[in-house]
Amino acid sequence: MAAAIVFAGLVGARIVGAAPVAITGATIHPISRSAIEDGVLVIDGDRIEAVGGRETAIPGDAERIDGTGLHLWPGLIDARSYLGLTEIGSVRGTRDYTESGQMNPNARAEVSVNVSSSHIPVTRANGTLLAATHPYGSMVPGTAAVIALDGWTWEELVRKAPAGLMIRWPSMAAPEAPGQYDEEEAPERPEWEERVARLDEMIEEARAYDGARSGAPGKRDADVRWESLLSVVDGRTPVWIEATNLTQIRAALDWTEKHGLRMVLVDGSSRATGDAWRCAGDLAARGIPVICKTTRVPARRYEPYDTAFAAPAKLQAAGVAIAFGSWNSAHARNLPQEAARATAFGLPRDETVRALTLGAAEILGIDDRYGSLEPGKSATMILTDRDVLEIRMSVERAWIDGREIDLESRHTRLWEKWRGRPRPGGE
Repeated sequence: MAAAIVFAGLVGARIVGAAPVAITGATIHPISRSAIEDGVLVIDGDRIEAVGGRETAIPGDAERIDGTGLHLWPGLIDARSYLGLTEIGSVRGTRDYTESGQMNPNARAEVSVNVSSSHIPVTRANGTLLAATHPYGSMVPGTAAVIALDGWTWEELVRKAPAGLMIRWPSMAAPEAPGQYDEEEAPERPEWEERVARLDEMIEEARAYDGARSGAPGKRDADVRWESLLSVVDGRTPVWIEATNLTQIRAALDWTEKHGLRMVLVDGSSRATGDAWRCAGDLAARGIPVICKTTRVPARRYEPYDTAFAAPAKLQAAGVAIAFGSWNSAHARNLPQEAARATAFGLPRDETVRALTLGAAEILGIDDRYGSLEPGKSATMILTDRDVLEIRMSVERAWIDGREIDLESRHTRLWEKWRGRPRPGGE
């Protein structure tokens, strides 16, 4: 959290003395209430000063931006991405999303973020201004962080860290067939039980460490591994558990209840649809939110092709809080279009937009500052030419914490380069 505090000071230094900004005439989508036609939004520093209809007072010294015919939304939020942690999948030197070994609770995603990643400006140009970037690749790869998609250093990007401890729930495949091992070589219990026992041990040792430190303050050297788990065991930081099939999900539910941990379910893998929709009632009863992805194949051959597309609607109908994640870095830019598929398969349009904004902010624990357009909240928003879920949507202007950001990216530079190419006949 120290990084976030440092960043707040830098933001204030950048915008101190700046004149207020008033965006007028746009259709404003606060998310926390109904849309406002021909609205007015006033920015003062890094915060929203006022939101309302045309009668809203505008400071005399404000810079006015005409938003007539445009739409103003909170910046979109990617609840599961790898932004800044991997650049080119086939080049090992550009991948920094995991550490050696299976148990690394002290690894922090934010310190590995490449702020110069070309994926960051490409992603923000399509409306995503905040993202939870996740380590992955092992059973406990470390903690995720919420970052803003603009800044010079990782400290400037961080908005919340840690956002959650990542756990990839072990596969719970059926035991090996009889005869697989000689009697003397046969394991005493399945491999997944061994892995869950390691998770149990991790939590129990963290609690024992906490007790030892509390009982004799200053007399025991700090251990970074157990220090990183203190906010998890006391409930301040949730565990983000990636689980795909129903057996894994139920085991994860039992495990977090056993240890009294807060849980967020990361539904499925990057390739296969998860089974969260199959136990939506249990998730709703426990108040466990789910991170969804729509562009995946069904987990089983017999499942309908639209299993992933329809899952968010089933979860929302059951009362489960949802958000959307890209599970990606290079293709994180496609997040709003991926989420739109959920609307095509039953999720109400307003719920889809909410899951991309305020719903994601609530799950990430940043809804006091982000996710909706309300007085006192961060002026982090996008001005678009049409509905944010339309594939032809274009972001005209964008702000993060009251500062307008550059929408140039590698894609726009290539477009400029090639649209001016020499043509046959000198046309």
